Amino acid sequence: MVQVTLEIDGMMCGMCEAHVGDAIRKQLPEARKVSASAGKGEVRFLLENELPKPMLEHELHRAIDPLGYRLLSVAIGEPEVRKGFFHFGA
Repeated sequence: MVQVTLEIDGMMCGMCEAHVGDAIRKQLPEARKVSASAGKGEVRFLLENELPKPMLEHELHRAIDPLGYRLLSVAIGEPEVRKGFFHFGA
């Protein structure tokens, strides 16, 4: 899984967070753990499979722009390493 972090301009309240989160879930059904913060102006979510960044940006603009918010940046984090139940140490 990879973590995607979006910087979004225009979110002011909890309803804004909900609208953006719902739009992302609708446009990218594979998005998991979508979390928006109006205070930070960001949205974070996980994707099972990494999409090419230009394709991901295009899909996110299609979801967010019609709502009146502005997508400022998209950052794709390193894939998360899944650890087993008995994994200890670093």
